[in-house]
Amino acid sequence: MLMLSTIFNSLLGVRKYEGHAKVRVIVGACEEDRYDGWIATDKDQLNLLREADWAYHFESNPMDAILAEHVWEHLDCNAAIVAAQNCFKYLKPGGYIRVAVPDGLHPDKEYIDYVKPGGWGAGSDDHHVLYTYKTLSTVFASVGFQSTLLEYFDECGDFHYQEWAPADGMITRSSRFDNRNRTGELAYTSIILDARKPIEDGTNGSPLTRSTPSMNVRPKWGPHTNSSSHR
Repeated sequence: MLMLSTIFNSLLGVRKYEGHAKVRVIVGACEEDRYDGWIATDKDQLNLLREADWAYHFESNPMDAILAEHVWEHLDCNAAIVAAQNCFKYLKPGGYIRVAVPDGLHPDKEYIDYVKPGGWGAGSDDHHVLYTYKTLSTVFASVGFQSTLLEYFDECGDFHYQEWAPADGMITRSSRFDNRNRTGELAYTSIILDARKPIEDGTNGSPLTRSTPSMNVRPKWGPHTNSSSHR
């Protein structure tokens, strides 16, 4: 397994020192999670809970962005806070983490049985928490992030969607890119949230998304080759 510093050198090279390249990191990456301009890491390379890993790689070179698709549900409640704290500490002011987790308010009982801790879906035996949009937002707000919800179901079963750009962090298990939604029904979605580290003047930096979410939207499905994988 390559050291993360070696991966940085191979991906960023001289551009890193010219100040043009952004440091964008995928945590908990599986084999399919490989996107141009993003550094894919797994637990052996970058442990979310081990601050020494973060300090070694990012203390002198903080990150612009982090992507975590279906990672936080594998952490217990205390570990979720510790991981969020590490992300906050080693992001640049104005940097963000895009997070996606299974949606505990999805109205389909079969979906809930698939993704809940101890459920029958792939990876559910290692799930510790089934989040709602409120509980996930609370995790990141508790350590100082300012969050924007991009996709989620609410308590009434209404789906909320806010336009987001895959270039800012691709989420395959989403309303637009999961193959299970190709018929137009939202069979598989995630809570998707952008949590941004405020800049020093207390503002939230440049927005990644529109300012007002829409309700009861059925976004147009867009095929993506990685969208059939689960965690």
